[in-house]
Amino acid sequence: MNLQSGTYYWPTTFPDAPSYPALTEDLVCDVLIIGGGSSAAQCAYYLSRASLRVAVIEKGQIGSGSTSTNTALIQYSGEKMFTSLIHTFGEEYIARHLMLLKEAINELEKAAQATDIDYEFRRRDTLYFASCQEDIAPLKAEYDFLKQHGCDLDFLSQRDIESNYPFSREAAIYSYNDGELNPFKFTHALLDDAAKKGVRIYEKTEMNGHHYDQQRDQVIISTKTGHSIQARHVIFAAGYEGMEIKKEKKASFVSTYTVTTKPVEDLSSWYNRTLIWETARPYLFMRTTADNRIIVGGLDENTAYPEDRDSKLIHKKDQLLKEFTNMFPDIETEPDYYVAAFYGGTVDGLPIIGIYDDYPHCYFLFAFGDNGTVYSQVLAKIIAEEIIRGNSPDLPLYLQNRPLIPQK
Repeated sequence: MNLQSGTYYWPTTFPDAPSYPALTEDLVCDVLIIGGGSSAAQCAYYLSRASLRVAVIEKGQIGSGSTSTNTALIQYSGEKMFTSLIHTFGEEYIARHLMLLKEAINELEKAAQATDIDYEFRRRDTLYFASCQEDIAPLKAEYDFLKQHGCDLDFLSQRDIESNYPFSREAAIYSYNDGELNPFKFTHALLDDAAKKGVRIYEKTEMNGHHYDQQRDQVIISTKTGHSIQARHVIFAAGYEGMEIKKEKKASFVSTYTVTTKPVEDLSSWYNRTLIWETARPYLFMRTTADNRIIVGGLDENTAYPEDRDSKLIHKKDQLLKEFTNMFPDIETEPDYYVAAFYGGTVDGLPIIGIYDDYPHCYFLFAFGDNGTVYSQVLAKIIAEEIIRGNSPDLPLYLQNRPLIPQK
């Protein structure tokens, strides 16, 4: 699957990342995780805390897929407002979803303190501004819901925004204690931690077949090198490539673009180095990095054809930097890395844990959406609870056939 093209910043931040051998023998385990990106690492992190035989296989190198293009804005708010999700799922349902997202951010911070590799997790505030007059009322309703459910945030007026930023918008939600991280280092940090706890990790080990052995009540995975892996449970945490194994009808794809600048000397006009995004769809977003670069992204295109996506990359790179300069005219930027990539979402706005009758003892982790890292943390913990304890009360919230409010 042609997921992305361009030049990738994150892998350059960790040139001496750990490497792992290819699988050279048959294997028996309790849980097999297929994938070597952040979702797989999050699953391995949680499962490594239990007395289970866990293995991870990745067809290429760890972190070489969509993890390398993940912009890793760590937020609980997403593209579809919670007030909109309520119309589909109900308030109690979405209040629980919100709580799990907030807990996931805390879990990301906790993992940063527990692992040996620094993945540059930093708490950051978020500015989420109204792109036009018509978006102010829905933004205020979203603020009221979040405030009611214990979120730490303010509703800013135009004067408030102008007092802190070199640009003007009519209104915004200012959220405290969101975050950012380096997704490539994050993936390696969690897998390194898991490996030290006994999880077996194999790179350059590609699956080329799978079936359920009813007699043994086991899933059998075969690899391209002719080996077999026998597992009680399999987690398909291969990101968008998981759709090549099991097509999920609730998923949808567009193309998105990002540019990462060279390091910037002076970021003093960027108040608190906040994460910034907007209500417009498609939206623009931006963040800073640990080495003082700026990542600007968005301007999505409704195309799922790689050639069409890639043909727009240079134009989108220039457009993204122009949009940034309009907001921060005193910050001089020079592009260093730029990427065109597929971006997956779901039609109803929630990520998915796929459990299908034709894949016994298997879980598909589809953490699709703009909060992919946070979603993955939620879903990985739920799947681990389901495997370790035999039950997770939050699993029904994210199943592909989750309950919806009957529409009139």
